[in-house]
Amino acid sequence: MAQSIVSDTFEARIREQEEAWLSPLAVRSYDTRGRARKEDECRLRTPFQRDRDRILHSKPFRRLKGKTQVFIDPAGDHFRTRMTHTLETTGIARGVARALRLNEDLTEAIGLGHDTGHTPFGHAGEEALDKCLSERFGTGFRHNEQSLRIAESLNLTWEVRDGILKHTGEAEPETHEGKIVRIVDRVAYINHDIDDAIRHGILRAEDLPRDEVDLLGPTGSKRIDRLVHDLVESSQEAGDIVQGEEIGGAMLSLRSFMFEQVYLGPHTQQEHARAAEAVRRIFVHLAERGDSPTEIVDYLSGMTDRFALEYAAAL
Repeated sequence: MAQSIVSDTFEARIREQEEAWLSPLAVRSYDTRGRARKEDECRLRTPFQRDRDRILHSKPFRRLKGKTQVFIDPAGDHFRTRMTHTLETTGIARGVARALRLNEDLTEAIGLGHDTGHTPFGHAGEEALDKCLSERFGTGFRHNEQSLRIAESLNLTWEVRDGILKHTGEAEPETHEGKIVRIVDRVAYINHDIDDAIRHGILRAEDLPRDEVDLLGPTGSKRIDRLVHDLVESSQEAGDIVQGEEIGGAMLSLRSFMFEQVYLGPHTQQEHARAAEAVRRIFVHLAERGDSPTEIVDYLSGMTDRFALEYAAAL
């Protein structure tokens, strides 16, 4: 049998490389707080690399390709899905982590897993399921909590679970890598949703707020570039993951514009109504056949847009 030269020295080499390269603020790959269920670790992958691979090979991740962001099952090949959003977020976040000498593998795993618990039909589906659960069972639904449930089923490390749960909501992630994903998630979806809204005919480029566009840039790629540079430089100076006041304020203003004009605007009301009706019909069917709230959430939130529409139509 051949000697295990690489696997015998892998962990020691990674530790040495990380001590030489990573910022003192970075999480070291072998200093993880661990997994909820103890298991033997891989000798050729760090714990965070293993988490990344588990997410990539999971069914919830694969189903992201059939879940939309804003527009339900749109005609055309160029609209974003949850999967393309996830990949864009992860790519940007990993670049920020590299620039700040933080743990890229941890950042990547959080980015890939952050939306695995999302419902079909984007935030419209999430709101509809939350309302149904509240009215029938007195509970609710948040996609980040469902993403955590999936992460727990995969037995991911504590740092990845923390970043996934806290990528949205009031609580801040406890790692700098998680904080990167939290901010970059917004950077990605605001800008690519602008592209999709223009492609769908809801917005024109000239409709975008002038001051914000002048500051951040006229195209999605330029805005992302400006936002990333600001995030990196501001974070390096602060010793934390933060945006500059002016650039961060412009991004929040652009986000408010998108909520008013697109996410909650009159052009998407019909889409939202269609989504809510499909979710409600499926929910009622599952509840009346005796499924528990957990079973309903697991099944319904895992559906793709097209499957949910077909399922609801069959009812």
